[in-house]
Amino acid sequence: MPSLPPFPVTTVGSWPRTPELIRATKRKAPELEAMRDEACLASLRVQEAAGVDIVTDGEQRRDNFFSFLSERVEGFDCMSMADLLDHVEDKAGFEALLQTLDVPAYSIRNNVAVGKLRAIKPLVFDDFLFLRKHTDKPIKVTLPGPYLLTRSAWVQSLSSATYPTREELGDDVVKLLRAELIQLAEAGCEVVQFDEPALTELSFAGKSNTHTFMCAALAANADPEGELNYAVELMNRLVEGVTGTLKSMHVCRGNWSRDEGVLLSGSYDELIPYFARMNLDMFVLEYATERAGDPALLKGLPSSAHVGFGVVNPRTDEIEDPVAIARRVRALCEDLGHERVQLNPDCGFGTFAERPMNTAEVARKKLEALAQASRLLRSGEI
Repeated sequence: MPSLPPFPVTTVGSWPRTPELIRATKRKAPELEAMRDEACLASLRVQEAAGVDIVTDGEQRRDNFFSFLSERVEGFDCMSMADLLDHVEDKAGFEALLQTLDVPAYSIRNNVAVGKLRAIKPLVFDDFLFLRKHTDKPIKVTLPGPYLLTRSAWVQSLSSATYPTREELGDDVVKLLRAELIQLAEAGCEVVQFDEPALTELSFAGKSNTHTFMCAALAANADPEGELNYAVELMNRLVEGVTGTLKSMHVCRGNWSRDEGVLLSGSYDELIPYFARMNLDMFVLEYATERAGDPALLKGLPSSAHVGFGVVNPRTDEIEDPVAIARRVRALCEDLGHERVQLNPDCGFGTFAERPMNTAEVARKKLEALAQASRLLRSGEI
């Protein structure tokens, strides 16, 4: 476990990309890698200046938080939601879904397994090494979680020739992510976070047989309990026996729109028992949004687990009051103890490159509010 100050401040991962970087990424400009390096360093310097204790590279090398793997893994094809419409089994239902969500079908891209998965370059290890050269702060590296990746990548008409079942794809996903996790842990990466936003979709939407774009392939059975048990199995197989890094999982309710009405709503109460069975060191959860429910439920997590407490909303222009943030954190500490609580936004500020949730300026001010709240807590003023 890395040595951290009390009430450490971090981000969930992503940072808004500049229009220039987005354009260069689209046309695969010759100077793209240099631009990505510069963007990662710019994101890092903002975090350091704001008072962030655990830094990321802002996911500046990615189109979105999981589609980037198609550039680094043979066997993945990156397809838009519009492309997938021709391949999902329930075409009418999927088309209706896209029409009701506040998201253009062309703007979100998804990895689909069309061949045997094989890493052709490190997934994120080189990104970690780059950041390590430029900061002495603890580093968080983010990866898509094994359940999200398995579920969203298996489309029967495109995947079954190589992976007849989703479970066979899941076996290779675990191998792929586990190899990366071991390499990061051995190199001293302080935090490795796996993003699993689809777990709330199972809990909140699964019973009504509705889905979010997060799982475009809709490759899930009708049993949310069975899916959640499968998610626990995949995660535990992935992290088994790995030490030397803080193994973390982020679970939110979607981060593709500022319209709260189209995002999932509900507390973590049904998910806590499944979280408690995962052999993880930390859970990064959203509680700034009113859709999140009561944080007292977090008492159901293992007593050894740290909590990344979401206390600023990445989707609003309002800059939260540091005093109010600190008071919310202090109240949670009554249940969990201060040594277990970290401060972070609910989700990333730029999960999808072409659909950032905020400007870099607003994001910076929100991080500064988190850092100021942390200082109030450390000083004992609150």
